[in-house]
Amino acid sequence: MTTKGHILVVDDDDLLRESVRARLLEDGYNVSVAANGDAALSTASRNPPDLVLLDIGLPDSDGLDICRALQRDRMIPVIFLTGRSSEIDKVSGLALGDDYVTKPFSLIELEARIAMVLRRTRQVGGNLRGGVVELGGVRLDPVSHEVTVRGQPVELSPKEFELLHLLMSHPGEALATNEILSAVWGPEYIGAHELVYVHVSWLRQKLCVDPRAPKLIHTVRGVGYRFLPES
Repeated sequence: MTTKGHILVVDDDDLLRESVRARLLEDGYNVSVAANGDAALSTASRNPPDLVLLDIGLPDSDGLDICRALQRDRMIPVIFLTGRSSEIDKVSGLALGDDYVTKPFSLIELEARIAMVLRRTRQVGGNLRGGVVELGGVRLDPVSHEVTVRGQPVELSPKEFELLHLLMSHPGEALATNEILSAVWGPEYIGAHELVYVHVSWLRQKLCVDPRAPKLIHTVRGVGYRFLPES
């Protein structure tokens, strides 16, 4: 029987976990569950999911650390389940994951977020197919999902990778901030400019081997950003 995809639900709240599992099964997904980080990694290793619903506040580990471990070998979209309300926590989560929902949430909202992230991930996966891009000492391989700077490997989150790939695919071209948001996060994030500001800042730090060297990602005042390697 064909399903909409395989979802891994990771949360230590038994009632929430089983409620989400039952609803997603009813909606046509294949669902696995885990109550802690170790179980999540073990389950994902045996049966790789198409998407992970991941509680940030797990009893045995930080959800962000589990997210990093899950995404070490391949891109897996992650939606964080969080009871934290500060914007700092949410932006930190989006540095690694693809979206978040704040507890308590409706199952209808959760289903909509899952469908949206899966759709966007499949579209991005198609866009990332192609050859290696190499500019200004930066080499990006969309197939192996690897980035090196002057031959040295650089570890990027999925969103950082997508953002860098977008900018390097349009060298010298000024891309508007909302254009970037739509391409990397989805059109529903248009206006959330802080996401781009934060990710550009992180990319600049990771790509700059020599702090005295010019920045590869340049700000275009009033517009957005462009990738412009120095000759």
